[in-house]
Parts: sequence; structure tokens; C-alpha cells
Amino acid sequence: MREYISAICGLPLFAGIQEEDFEVMLGCIGSYVKTYNKGEFISFSSEPMKCVGIVLDGTVHMIKEDLWGNKTILVFIKKTELFGETFVCGNRNASTVTFFAAANARILFLPFDQVMHSCSKACIFHQFLIENMVRLIANKNIQLMEKLEVISKKTLREKIMTYLSLQAQLSNCKYFELPIGRLELADYLCADRSALTRELCKMKEDGLLDFEKNTFRLLK
Repeated sequence: MREYISAICGLPLFAGIQEEDFEVMLGCIGSYVKTYNKGEFISFSSEPMKCVGIVLDGTVHMIKEDLWGNKTILVFIKKTELFGETFVCGNRNASTVTFFAAANARILFLPFDQVMHSCSKACIFHQFLIENMVRLIANKNIQLMEKLEVISKKTLREKIMTYLSLQAQLSNCKYFELPIGRLELADYLCADRSALTRELCKMKEDGLLDFEKNTFRLLK
């Protein structure tokens, strides 16, 4: 794990932990790194999850599929962000979603029991890990609340405007670039891609927004 220390020492989960303690910490909790090619599945719905994943490189999508194979993207998990923590810390650790590598990815896996419970050596970094994990779980809940806010809108136009407004707020600017393409956006909005494209063009004609590929500007 020594080669990954410089890449992970600044991650939010490890805030407060000294860099010289990282090698001991990673060995103590039994962490490991795996790589995935774009399009490869990391874990499937109904599978047990025993580890928290941290994206070192690439992008991971949390997706939900119904019985007919229709899927929706719940959360986009970017570099330095966690996934799987919602399931491994609950009473049942079986995942209800699928995690998918949307780009070539490197993932650091941390066995959850080792993260959240102090070892016999009473290593000081465990307290930092627990506090940081709780904070990151709260942040993930906020992402899911934002998703609920978007898809609860009645019309596709309202869903689009709500999502773009959230992105503008994150960028603190009316000019911003979306982190995803049209197909991914359609999945996130639970909409047909053609319908999404048509509605975006209509909204542009109506003077609500302007866009060029993935760069958007809100006009109203």
C-alpha cells in the first residue's frame, strides 16, 4: 500500500491522520486496492458488502435496476469520494444497488469492521476514521436528498431545471459544466434520452438556458 499513500493522504476520510501513520493504519485495517476497466461492475445488487470503497481514479455510478432491467443512476461517485458505506454500516449488509465503473477506475477498499472498531492496539487513528466516516455518510445522504428533490418534480422540464440549478449552486456560477453526458443525465432523471434532448432544445428556444455540449448557462 506504500505506493498509494501520497494519493490518499489528503482524502476526507483520513482528515486529522498524520502521513507517517498511514502505512501502519492501512495495514491495521486490512485495506487493498483493485482496478476496474470502464464498463466493469464492481458489485451487484443483493450481494453482501463488507468494505467501503474510495475512488482513487475514475468515476463510479450507483445504479438501481427494476425487474424489467430499467435502470436509473442514483449517485455519481467521483475521485476521492466513498461508496458502499450506507450498506456496510446497517443491520443488513446486502446491497440494494449496483456499483459500476463508468470510467477506468482504481478503488481503495477498507473493511468496515476494521474501520469502525478500535483494534487491540488502540491505534489513535481509529477515532479520526469514525468521526470522518460519520461526516461522509451525512454528505452522501445529502446527495440522495438532492436526487429525490430532482425526480419528485412532475414534468421533465422541472426535473431538468432543478438538476441544473443544483449544479449551478455547486459551481457558484450560472456558467458550469456537467460531469456527465446526455445518456447518463437521462438515466439520472429517469427520462428517455430523445425526450431529454428535445426538451433541452425547447428550453433553449424559450430562453431559459443556453448550452454547448456539456457546458450550460442558466438565463432565468
